[in-house]
Amino acid sequence: MKLYYSPGACSLADHIVLEWIGKPYEAIRVTRDERKSPAFLKLNPAGAVPVLQDGEWVLTQNAAILGYLADIAPEAGLTGDGTPKGRAEVARWLAFVNSDVHPAFKPLFGSIAWLEDEATIERGKAVARRSLRGLFERIDAQLARHDWIAGTRSIADPYLYVVTRWAKANDVDLSGLGNLARFVARIESDPAVQKVLAEEG
Repeated sequence: MKLYYSPGACSLADHIVLEWIGKPYEAIRVTRDERKSPAFLKLNPAGAVPVLQDGEWVLTQNAAILGYLADIAPEAGLTGDGTPKGRAEVARWLAFVNSDVHPAFKPLFGSIAWLEDEATIERGKAVARRSLRGLFERIDAQLARHDWIAGTRSIADPYLYVVTRWAKANDVDLSGLGNLARFVARIESDPAVQKVLAEEG
């Protein structure tokens, strides 16, 4: 398998899961400019990472890739406690991070730059930060009851870790969210996570 990734992108989650499942893979770093190249656009016309290539088959979309990796390595136990409810909890929190938290960063990543007026842009960013604070408060409340977001370690956790890193880098207020802080410390103590962070720089 080949994982195409860019440092700092949500592909970090897939990179971590590949280490967790222990399957052979090659991680291929691509820059923002390389993602616009004809060769990469053949893999993903959206010009985005992650992209997973398994033989001749190419899969895009982070949540889909994470689910696929978990399914090909059921022994890793990354889809819950083995019950339908446990699997649904993983799907719930993966969807929350993918569909609620991740898109909320768009104003901070330039989606409102077209407004041109700096004051308006900054107000938009402030609204995004407040929205994100509320989302992370919900996450912190969940982590008050569990070490991992879905109850057991799962494919949702590396994705949560990625967006938490983004929050810290974009001045989102995470003060007082002690359960989230303990989650970050827990996942960063994982040797596989440390290995991937070192590789991605």
